[in-house]
Amino acid sequence: MGGAIARFAQQGHDVLLLDVTNGEPTPLGSPEIRAKETAAATAVLSPDPSKHPGARPIERWLLGLPNRFVEHTLEARHAVAGVIRAWQAEIVFTPYFEDAHPDHRAVTRIVEDARFDAKLTKIDMPAPIDKWTGRGFPLGDPIYPRWLFYYYATHLRWVADPSFVIDISEQIETKINAIRAYHTQFVLPEKNRKVVEWVEASATYFGSRIGVASGEAFFTKEPVGLGSIDALSGL
Repeated sequence: MGGAIARFAQQGHDVLLLDVTNGEPTPLGSPEIRAKETAAATAVLSPDPSKHPGARPIERWLLGLPNRFVEHTLEARHAVAGVIRAWQAEIVFTPYFEDAHPDHRAVTRIVEDARFDAKLTKIDMPAPIDKWTGRGFPLGDPIYPRWLFYYYATHLRWVADPSFVIDISEQIETKINAIRAYHTQFVLPEKNRKVVEWVEASATYFGSRIGVASGEAFFTKEPVGLGSIDALSGL
């Protein structure tokens, strides 16, 4: 959902990217390389205030759970709930719940429960520490995020059936460049270069479903309210 991330920040929303793991180990990477690639990708996604007046910088924190070993535990739930409270998140995005990747499935369950846990009183939630930088952040008041949306990062060979699609026609180049910023993941390994191609093809397909050049698909279990019929794309 890199295109939506860039668009939200350009529109002046406060955006926090929470890396649950640092993504390592990988065949060509290292924790140090991944930290640099992550910073580079975030810089690509971050808006240029001179081109987007009122834009907000993107924040990025690392939770620090072990890659390839993510488990749906009470400790992990409360760690994410602490981040939700510290950020006072009103909208949360998490991977779609049907996936072949065990870490993705575990993260989704953690986030779903953390959304609920974040509103609980009289329970000590851990104040988050960004493992990329070592910075600590104070907890905010209990909060129940108004929306939980799912983005598609599936390893299953099926076609998504989304609830809504966001127009990212102006952000598609930014999205692709952010992916390629992970040089050891999507540039150096020849077989992974195709991932960039099908991500771009997917954006073209979902864009065509709402009559625009590029789109990103999302799913919700809860109905989305409209204040006006004019809010529907394509009218």
